[in-house]
Amino acid sequence: MRLTRFTDLALRVLMRLAVEGDDLPTTRDVAATMRVPYTHTAKVVARLRHLGLVEARRGRGGGLALTAAGRAASVGGVVRELEGAGDVVECEGAEPCPLRSACLLRGALRRAQEAFFTTLDPLTVEDLVGAPTGPLLLGIAGTSGGVPERPGP
Repeated sequence: MRLTRFTDLALRVLMRLAVEGDDLPTTRDVAATMRVPYTHTAKVVARLRHLGLVEARRGRGGGLALTAAGRAASVGGVVRELEGAGDVVECEGAEPCPLRSACLLRGALRRAQEAFFTTLDPLTVEDLVGAPTGPLLLGIAGTSGGVPERPGP
C-alpha cells in the first residue's frame, strides 16, 4: 500500500505540531520545516482543521496548534479518513477488468489494505513523536529554511 503525498504530509504536519511548545508555528513555518510548498501545506492544514485535529488561531500570537483530539488520534484512523475507503486496484473503471466476476485478487487486496490500517490503529500521533523523532523535529523546526514558491501562471 502506498500513501498519497497528501496523507504523508498530513501525518508530518501532525507530528510537527505535536512537539510544538508555546510559540505556535504558522502554516508557512510548517511548510518550510517540512520542505514542501506552502500551498500544499495550506490544503493539508485546512483538511486537518475540518477533521478537528488542528486549530488555527489568527492574529498576534496566532498559529497552528494540535487539538487534544489530534494528539490522541489513531494514525490508522487518520490514514483511513484521508485515503478514503477505495479499493487498492480499480476493477470497475472506464475499462472494467475482465476478471472482476471471479477475481480472488480483489478480496485479497482488500484484506491486505485492512491489515495495513489495523497495524496503524493502535498508534497515536503522540506515539509518533517519542525519541528520537520528537527531538529531531524540534531541531529541524529551529533551523528550517524556506521553500521557494513556484511562480504563478
